[in-house]
Amino acid sequence: MEIIFYTGFYMENTLGLVNDTEKASVYFNDLYGEVSQMQKDRYAKNFEWFKKSFGVENCYIASSSGRVEVCGNHTDHQGGKVVSCSISLDIISMFLPTNDGIIRIKSEGHADMVIDTNKDEQVKIGTSTAIVRGIVEGLKQRGYKVGGFIACCTSNVLNGAGISSSAAFECLIVKILSYLYNDNKVTTEDIAKISQFSENVYFGKPCGLLDQTAIAFGGIKELDFFDKEKIGVKAIENSLSDYTLILVDTGSDHANLTNEYAAIPAEMFAVAKALGKTRLSDVNEDDFYANLNSLRKTVSDRAVLRAIHYFNENKRVDKLANALNNNDYKTFLNCISESGKSSYTLLQNCYVAGGKDQSVPIALALSAKCLKDGDVNRIHGGGFAGTILNVVKNENVEEFINELSAFYKKESIIPLKVRKVGSIVL
Repeated sequence: MEIIFYTGFYMENTLGLVNDTEKASVYFNDLYGEVSQMQKDRYAKNFEWFKKSFGVENCYIASSSGRVEVCGNHTDHQGGKVVSCSISLDIISMFLPTNDGIIRIKSEGHADMVIDTNKDEQVKIGTSTAIVRGIVEGLKQRGYKVGGFIACCTSNVLNGAGISSSAAFECLIVKILSYLYNDNKVTTEDIAKISQFSENVYFGKPCGLLDQTAIAFGGIKELDFFDKEKIGVKAIENSLSDYTLILVDTGSDHANLTNEYAAIPAEMFAVAKALGKTRLSDVNEDDFYANLNSLRKTVSDRAVLRAIHYFNENKRVDKLANALNNNDYKTFLNCISESGKSSYTLLQNCYVAGGKDQSVPIALALSAKCLKDGDVNRIHGGGFAGTILNVVKNENVEEFINELSAFYKKESIIPLKVRKVGSIVL
């Protein structure tokens, strides 16, 4: 059996349709940077599951990816800037509309989800079902339509790896409802904001807008969160085709780190408040340094250092984006290296002070040992645990992975390519 793309549907070729291999190749290249048998098999397996689960013979298909932040560590919550990148790991979903207003989702590795869009039902906070309910309510609040559908989802966006598996799922569901009931006219910014609303209010996680925005827009973007009403989005026309992004899962546990993560924005907000402002983006950098000695009597030294990181990192994002737009890879790589050093020494999110677990610094040291001249690494995501990011020239990838495999399992070393598109119905 062979699965093919055809006019928005995914069908068996036994229906007598022409196999549009060229169209499929374009989609797969934009999503994964290649056309691989592995991806073909993955799609075929999900399609078989969908047919068996719901007794149908055709479907639509949607895809929503994970993301990395290339530069801009812990700047978004202060109204700062980030260079984001959607990646070649994604959730795929086979789906079809129903006329009963009920959403029925099967997701590999998770309990089935059933949401009646006709009713305002209470759901348990912190669950996948709550995320879908929150998206339904978020769409309604913004004047969009909702309705029922059936879906089977499978994902290779790793949980706990700092690549935003929950945001990938949120954007996927909004995109499906946009396609089925809103003529695909839910704006990309609304996809991000509705997804964030669901995670904040219904899932119970106080995330910023970075993850959802990066995933909804796709590609490499410079994002500016200064304006609370309108996200600044600048496309960077560079797909880093000569480089591979390699995440290394350090194996460290995020459990019991909530207070450490929360302290970073809290301390930055405290600095801004001490200067009569709400966020660091509202603070003039010259005023910050002019008042630094008095600030140290009001807030902790660590808060001051984290603010210095913010100001430096925000400028570094502009520098890196400009370098990418001009194919200046030396400056690009230097910015990533400097961002990593700043996160380590000023932001201080590579390990918990006084803690015995220093898995992230160990990973940074070991990967640095395996990197060649010009390749760089840095902490990735929230920090303290989870993953590190390596930017490796394509010709060095195989040797890097082989050498690092002496210290980490190969499944913990995750090569990625830039995904060119955001959440999409194919």
